[in-house]
Order: sequence, then structure tokens, then C-alpha cells
Amino acid sequence: MMLKQKDFIDLEGLTDEEIYGILETASSMKDIFTRSVKKVPTLRGKTVVNLFFEPSTRTKSSFDLAAKRLSADVMSISKKASSVVKGETLLDTARTMEVMAADVVVVRHSHPGAAKYLGDNLQAAVLNAGDGPHAHPTQALLDIFTIWDKLGELKGKKILIIGDIAHSRVARSNIWGLLALGAEIRLCGPATLIPMGIEQAGVKVYQDVDEALKGVDAVNILRIQLERQERGLFPSLREYRYLYGINKERQKSLKPEALVMHPGPMNRGVEIESNVADSKQSVITEQVANGVAIRMALLYLLAGKEVKHEALA
Repeated sequence: MMLKQKDFIDLEGLTDEEIYGILETASSMKDIFTRSVKKVPTLRGKTVVNLFFEPSTRTKSSFDLAAKRLSADVMSISKKASSVVKGETLLDTARTMEVMAADVVVVRHSHPGAAKYLGDNLQAAVLNAGDGPHAHPTQALLDIFTIWDKLGELKGKKILIIGDIAHSRVARSNIWGLLALGAEIRLCGPATLIPMGIEQAGVKVYQDVDEALKGVDAVNILRIQLERQERGLFPSLREYRYLYGINKERQKSLKPEALVMHPGPMNRGVEIESNVADSKQSVITEQVANGVAIRMALLYLLAGKEVKHEALA
């Protein structure tokens, strides 16, 4: 399987065949986790640069571990530790890394379009690790991988995304990917947190969470992103918890095999109760592990195109 594009910016425009190709590659990568030595020489001699200009725990450590498990050389740079604080532009910083023979530049930035901008101006492959509220394709792929791994093909599956849709790059990328795979997508949350006209994308919008939960195969619960809201968009966290929080009573309405998901970090006691997050239906910790496999797959497909698959052995 080969990626057609030099960079990986979002899932928009990808075919079901391309997405399943990434998932199958990730599945091969996940097999490595069960070995006594969890490392392969696939990207030996390649260099991966992590430019993380927004705070991140899961995504940054996941990319770091993914590159190291493929034996790549890894450089990680934060905004505080870069010359950006002295006035240097993002592009100049990235070009400095590129001339040090970077093969893949992984970028997280608060501005939508930052990853595409770098991709258009660098010869190295650029991988989007989240750009403002625009896109978070690797998180979406690990969400999709988790559902596929547990429930099989996505076509016809009913997936509910609940919470702060308007400010969520995770929701946006999930919608593109799930639509490409033929899933039925439901969105639920306060009207102020649902983008106007989103139904035209082919999704169903619910205001009543109990109605939205009926018959779903997976519910992906999003974090309330107060830091991205310029003003209060709902009366209080207490009211949000009452109207939209997933608690034990609401979990009882799910099918036994339905998955409970959350991209993290969680606001326990707000969008999700602890006894739901830690229940048997929860696959939240598996999402984190699957994130490493997805990022290994994408690094391999971007930087290791000429490397034969035997290198995974």
C-alpha cells in the first residue's frame, strides 16, 4: 500500500481503500507490540522531527515512541525551546530541521492550515499532528482503527460523537473518515456547539442525548474545550453534565457490544463519569495503544516507501 500524497494533512478526500490500507498497515505494526523486543529496523537511517508548538502529552509521546519503535532518529522541539520565541517563523524553524536531513516533519500548531503550509514549502514529508480546530487525522484514524479492530468493517455502523463538535478537530477528521467508510454518523451536543449546516455533510444531528444513544455501535465522547471558547456557550458545566454527560444510567441504554470511547484528556465528572470511563465497554486505554500503531503506520508509509515490507520482520 502506498500513499499518493507527499504529506498527510487530513482524511478529507481519502478513499475507503486508502483508509483500510492504513488500518491494515497499523495492524501489522501492532503485532510488534507483542514481541519481547518491541522494535524493528524499518526506518533505520531516517530522521523524524516532532515540532510541537501546542501542549500535548498523548500525541507527542505517541509519535516519539512510534518513530523509535521503527528505529528512526528522532528530534523533538517545543515552542518554548525553539527560536520562535526570538521571532523566528515556523517555516524558518522547519527549514532548519529539513536541512539537517529530516525525512518527516510532524507538526502540531494552534493555527489551522499550519501543517499544509509547511507541506507546501518543504521537501520533507509533513504529518499533521493537529492544527487548531481544523484537523487531527491520526487521532481520527486511531478511533476508526479501534472500532474496526473490535467490530469489523465500518460500513453501516452507527457512530455517535457527542460534545463540543464546533471546536473539535477530532470530530472534523472523524466525520471525513467515517463518511468515506460508509458509517452512519450522529452528532449530539448543545446547539451552540454544533456547527450550523453540518447536516449537509451527511450526518444526523440530535439535541436529545438519550435519543441519540439508541442503537449505536460506538459513542465517542469529546472533551469540553473551554480554552477554545471566546465566551460561555452553555450555562454551566453542571447543566452540561446533566444534559449531555454519559453516566451509568445512560450507559445502560447501550447495546452490550457498543464501545465507549474518548480521545482524552478526559474531564471526569463532566462529559463522562469515572464508572463509565473505567467500565468493560470502555476502550479508552486501547485507543492510546492503537495510536502508536497508527503513527508507526503513517511514518512508515511516508518515510519508508522504498523500504520493503520484509523490514517489519
